[in-house]
Amino acid sequence: MSGWWRDLRHAGRAIRKSPGFALVAILTLALGIGTTTAIFSAVDGILIEPFPYKDADRLTSFYIHDVTRPKDNGRGGFSMPEFMDYRDQNHVFEDVMGNSFLDVLYTAHGETQLFPGALVTPNMMEFLGVAPLLGRWITPDDAKADAPPTFVMSYRAWKEHFNRDPALIGQAFTLNNVPRTLIAIMPPRFLPGNADMWMPVAFTHADVQNDGLPLFLAARGRLKRGMSLEAAAADLMPIATRLSQARPRDYPKQFTVWTKTFTDNVVGNFKGMLYALMAAVAMLLLIACSNVANLLLARATTRDREIAIRASLGAGRARLVAQLVMESLLLSLLGCGLGCLFAWVGLKGVVAMIPAGAISPTSVVAFSPLALGFALVVSLVTTLLCGWAPALHAVRGELSTRLVGSGKGAGGGFRHGRLRAALVVFEVALSIVLLVGAGLMMRTLFALEYVDLGFNPQNVLSTRLPFPKGRYETAEQKRIFFTQLIDRLQTLPGVVAATTTSALPPYGGIGGDVTVPGTSHTERWEALVQLCSEGYVPTLGLRLTRGRGLSRADIDGARRVAIVNQLLARTFFKDTDPIGRSLKFDVFDRFPDTPHDAYFEVIGVVADAKNRGLQDPLMPEAFVPFNVTGMFNRGVLIRTATSPASLVSSVRREIFALDAGVAVANVGSLEDFLRQFSYAGPEFGLTTLGAFAGIGLMLVIAGVFSVMAYAVSLQTHEIGIRMALGAQPGDVLRMILKTGLALVVLGSLIGVVASAALARVMANQIWGVSPTDPATLSTVVAIVLVVGVVACVFPARAATRVDPLIALRYD
Repeated sequence: MSGWWRDLRHAGRAIRKSPGFALVAILTLALGIGTTTAIFSAVDGILIEPFPYKDADRLTSFYIHDVTRPKDNGRGGFSMPEFMDYRDQNHVFEDVMGNSFLDVLYTAHGETQLFPGALVTPNMMEFLGVAPLLGRWITPDDAKADAPPTFVMSYRAWKEHFNRDPALIGQAFTLNNVPRTLIAIMPPRFLPGNADMWMPVAFTHADVQNDGLPLFLAARGRLKRGMSLEAAAADLMPIATRLSQARPRDYPKQFTVWTKTFTDNVVGNFKGMLYALMAAVAMLLLIACSNVANLLLARATTRDREIAIRASLGAGRARLVAQLVMESLLLSLLGCGLGCLFAWVGLKGVVAMIPAGAISPTSVVAFSPLALGFALVVSLVTTLLCGWAPALHAVRGELSTRLVGSGKGAGGGFRHGRLRAALVVFEVALSIVLLVGAGLMMRTLFALEYVDLGFNPQNVLSTRLPFPKGRYETAEQKRIFFTQLIDRLQTLPGVVAATTTSALPPYGGIGGDVTVPGTSHTERWEALVQLCSEGYVPTLGLRLTRGRGLSRADIDGARRVAIVNQLLARTFFKDTDPIGRSLKFDVFDRFPDTPHDAYFEVIGVVADAKNRGLQDPLMPEAFVPFNVTGMFNRGVLIRTATSPASLVSSVRREIFALDAGVAVANVGSLEDFLRQFSYAGPEFGLTTLGAFAGIGLMLVIAGVFSVMAYAVSLQTHEIGIRMALGAQPGDVLRMILKTGLALVVLGSLIGVVASAALARVMANQIWGVSPTDPATLSTVVAIVLVVGVVACVFPARAATRVDPLIALRYD
């Protein structure tokens, strides 16, 4: 221990004697360790420990996947009889629970608040294995038809809306016009389905509930120990096949069962981005380690005489290596301390940039003890990477002969040159990979922002309007409410147009099969249906190409007419004129209070507009009067002459003036929703990868500069001889630049090849650009070459100023 203590004190003295070297090395390590620790903390909270539930790693969701639509997850909602069959007939799950999203309107003191809620099977709390913070679990008795209505509240709602009042347990709340008793407050991280209120629903073999509406449950199972996702899918497939024969309308003709873990179900494609970031920060850490190793190699070379003197005084090679490694360890620990500070600050920025909805609401992304332990492990590994090789190089060879050397070497070339050159090539290659990743994300964001939506999203305000239970449930009730509301909204100053809608464009509609009389086809015909009013086309700025739009008379009479997009006209009516033709939306046949076996006459055609997000190809789409049915959600879109935010309070006031019991949800501009749902992910990738690539590029500049400056210092004698024999400054400049650029070019070539690996990891995150996009690759290589030239120029210019007389007397 006394030997280690002496080595530590010696390392401290050695670092104090070279403050510039120490500062650069510590900052370099801090950047590498800090970014790595920050991203690991995020991955730990998002992917490793995202849920507080019992055996969360075995929790599984399953879906009916249409093989003809490979990009879609498929159907994950099951009727209660289906759910019970899957629960009772499987051999792979220990238990199965179900939940269904529900808008919960809470009425108190004349005001209505909207809470995200869920209907859940009575085994939910036992299934997830989380004890209430206050109160008791839901039991099967709570779901019985004659049981008093009860519910459970989240800690989030309890804190934000009820001031954490413990006296709420046992009190009655009017939820969706039904008095319910609060029986439990759950802990902060209990948020299945991201709901705030959970209500028990009874197991029953009926498709509909007491209100006559169908209920679809998302099924969640806990795998038996040792059971895989593939085995679960294989076990569920025969059950699904039997159910498809009994319920052919609910199952595609060709389907498979897909199974997913809870984490994959929530994180989805964002998981690929996190893996890409982990790969990126690992590369950044390797660049930092390479840079520090280069610095240590250079420093070890200049300490040749010191090492030789220690050896002549009896120090063995192991002792010398221990001293040099101790210096590296001290640098790593200091870098770790500063890196933890960088990680703590950087993690806040990473969390702020994570797209909304990309991770589980139960995830806790913080600088945890596990992250601190990870930083320490990284520091130890960094010590080995940065210090071991230089230490071994420093003590190899005949140490006694170094007593007659200068400590800087002489002659053509320099000791450790191959290793240092290899490290520079390695840095450049990794930097190329990081820059290519950032470049692909930039191209993706550019491609998304310039997608032709087919409509104008600027100055459009959107809001969803959940209705109180028992009111506005029929088509006529909805017609009266929305007709009055649209009339009131259109009188507001700054409102240009307004419309009712059943979905937020460009993110889908009511999907289902389509029947066109007089046609035959073998493929499945599907279309989206939007329930809207006569103002839909002008509000969104859609372009009418044929026929007419919906009229007020169409709405008042709930006429069975439809406007269709060009894709629907081309697909279903081929080269014939679609005006006057009829089509049936089979989805309406499946629900009560919808027109059954109803054919809609096509009265107009609009230009195609995005309707499945920005990245997926659009679908055939039809627009019908919103009051042909009382089913499905409704909202309003309002085109404004000014900023949509300036009209939010006025719109709320008009809605509450018409009916204070109606909730106002998801208020925002259409541009904000586009940014949240479509642009935020690529922006996050661009910002993080861009930052890492920028740091990596700066480290590469420092690495190339240090290698070339060191090479020039060691070749001073050789340069002096060349110039004394007649070499011109230009010749020396070209010689040095050629050496440096050879390293940069070799690293660039390796990096271009290696970037294909990162592109595969990011495949789900990039869009509108090839992973091997020539423009991105050539731009990145050009940037690195320019940076390499700049890093080589200054040492090269210094070489041209060498005085031959001084150089010939060099040491």
